[in-house]
Order: sequence, then structure tokens, then C-alpha cells
Amino acid sequence: MATTINLSTGMSMSMSSLKSHPNRLSSTNSVNQLLFLWNRKRISTKQNLAVKSAKITDQFQGTNENRKKIDTNYSVISVNLNDRRKTKIVCTIGPSTSSREMIWKLAEAGMNVARLNMSHGDHASHQKTIDLVKEYNAQFEEKVVAIMLDTKGPEVRSGDVVRPILLKEGQKFCFTIKRGVCTEDTVSVNYDDFVNDVEVGDVILVDGGMMSLAVKSKTKDLVKCEVIDGGELKSRRHLNVRGKSANLPSITDKDWEDIKFGVDNEVDFYAVSFVKDAKVVHELKHYLNSCNADIHVIVKIESADSIPNLHSIISASDGAMVARGDLGAELPIEDVPLLQEDIIRRCHSMQKPVIVATNMLESETAHGKYPLKAVKVMHTVALRTESSQPINSTLRGQFAPAQEPYGCNVCFPSYHNG
Repeated sequence: MATTINLSTGMSMSMSSLKSHPNRLSSTNSVNQLLFLWNRKRISTKQNLAVKSAKITDQFQGTNENRKKIDTNYSVISVNLNDRRKTKIVCTIGPSTSSREMIWKLAEAGMNVARLNMSHGDHASHQKTIDLVKEYNAQFEEKVVAIMLDTKGPEVRSGDVVRPILLKEGQKFCFTIKRGVCTEDTVSVNYDDFVNDVEVGDVILVDGGMMSLAVKSKTKDLVKCEVIDGGELKSRRHLNVRGKSANLPSITDKDWEDIKFGVDNEVDFYAVSFVKDAKVVHELKHYLNSCNADIHVIVKIESADSIPNLHSIISASDGAMVARGDLGAELPIEDVPLLQEDIIRRCHSMQKPVIVATNMLESETAHGKYPLKAVKVMHTVALRTESSQPINSTLRGQFAPAQEPYGCNVCFPSYHNG
């Protein structure tokens, strides 16, 4: 079974230098080198190629075999795993990748940023990952891997289930605000106002739209639904009501605990979930300044409420993440590609990095069977795409001159579980 990867081009950008912090393994200076250094070692090409898509079969091993197994309508440019990318790769560290061996292998395969998903795991497990990444950075200074702490945010999630519940089209299923409920036809939610926020006729999207249910009726503590699109309901799945946002603060009490954990461990980035306005960004930056913490704030654009405030949100931040899965759950799916391009353009115009997230190679690094293959394929795809573009072609005439030219695009495999 083949996986098709669509390649988006034209995402280069400029970024001025950031201050260095000499006392950190994953230091700002290292992140500057990691995310923004200009790619001086470009692949030579015989002609400019507009690579639109590539089809990669599942069964291949080694770089040479990869090249043989790729089918494309255009000439193929040979690339090497050691070539330098301008596009950077963010990998979620999950159960399949949290060992020392796997973190080392991911870093060697092309991982630039290790993402800690605070929606899952505890501080002890994330501490282990941080320590391993810093150990790697101490040994390989030229291959530094940055650390991104991704806050859970004001997410509405289903409760724990003993085993996955199979939802079938037409089936009756309920959500309750009572804690600890798990039966074949009812499961808890973690949001006390869930019943008040939904109305009869609303569509509840589960796990970023992987499943959907229509609200048929409700009581004071129960929402009764009918399954539209079925699937397996697992523990702690993200719930959205199509076209609505939950009335919750952008940074929850749990998020503040996780942010303090990040300050103590001197992480490099916070990815802040469900940012609705610039106020929350200013609040977080004020807190970081009070802690003398040199940590960059990436805003996640994943809520319909954030769309009217895009300019001020991105202006206040150090970069943005396009969370396509959650946007697709709150907005018409046909609006997401245009919104993604709009966010990318805004970030470019402000000379800030932008991350495109969700469903990049089907979450292969966090929970998938082929995490190394996913990173290697993304590395190769990015190199081929970058080599098809004239140097500085996407920068000319867009920005005021920076102190030095830099290139930065960020791809994000394995965001499905966030």
C-alpha cells in the first residue's frame, strides 16, 4: 500500500539573529543555527524542477532503494541524508520513540526538534526525553536537537476507556459530564459545560474529524447522539463541536504547571494550544521574562476564534503553527488550505517561522511502526523540493533586508495524537 505525499513549495523566509544563551545545552544560539541558518550547501541541479508530488511505496530500505522506489512525473534529483535542509522536521516523541536508541536514530535521520505532547504522559516520562535529548546535544554539538513543549490547552476530551469502543454508523451513543463513566454506549467528557455548549443538531467531531456524531437530545448531564461516521473510540480523544469553540481559557492550570516544568528544564519552544487572541501571548511572555527564561513562543492556530485576530496573534509570537486537523474540525474543510496559505504568508511577511502540522506521514514518529522511515522520507522530500527552487526565489521583494539571509520552513510529522 502506497503513501502519497503532496509537496508544498515557496515557503522560504528571512529571520534576523537571536540572542544566545551560553548556559544551555539546547541553547537559543543552537536553535538559531538549527532553524534559521542559510543553507549554503545546495544540491546542484541541471534544471529547475517543479516537483508536485511523489509516491513512495511502503517497502524499501536504504537511501539508494528509496530513490528507486519513488515514482514521479518529473526527473528525480539525487539527494543524500547528509545534505543540509532549510526545511526543518519536528518529531513528536511518543511510546515508539522515547528510548535512547530511537532518539539517537531519529536525530541522525534528520529530526531537528523533539516535541513533547503534554496531552499525554507525565512529567517523569517527559523528563526522561528531555534528558536524553540534552545528552545527545552534549555529544554532538553540530547536530543539536531543540526541545518543544506543546501545551495541552483547553481541550475537550473523552475519558479513559478499558478497550477501544467500536462506533458504527447509525448507532446511538452518549457523552456524559459524570466522571469515570465508560460503557459500550456512554463515555465521560472532561468539560463540565459540555452539555450547555452543544445544541440539538450540532455535529460532534471526534479525534480531529476521524469520527462524527449528530446530537439528537440532551439532559442536564448527558448528550445523546447518533453516529454519522464510525470508527474506534480510544481513551482521551479530542472532541470538537463543528463551528463552535469551547468557552475555556487558552492557558489552563495544567498548562501553567507544564510551562513551569519547561522553564525548569530550559526548553527551547512552547507551542501554545488554541490561542484566541494576542493577550495570552503577552501574558506568557511576561511570565517568561519574570523567570528570565529565554524560551520562544509558537502560537498554534487551531480555533475558529483565532481567525479574526491572526495579525495580532502572530505579531505577538515568535512563530506560528498551522494545526490543520483542529482547524478542519471547526471550519469547513475546504477553507483550511486557503487559511494555511494565508498564515504562511503572514509569517513570511513578519519574518517568523511557520510550522505546518497534522497528518504529515500519518503520525509515524509518535505511535507508528516506521518512525525512522517517516523522518528519512520527509528529509528526502524536503531536499528535493528545496533544490527545485531558485535560490532566494521566494524572498525577493517580500521583506525589508535582514541582517543576514536565512531560510526556514518547518514540517511536522506525527501530530495526530496531539
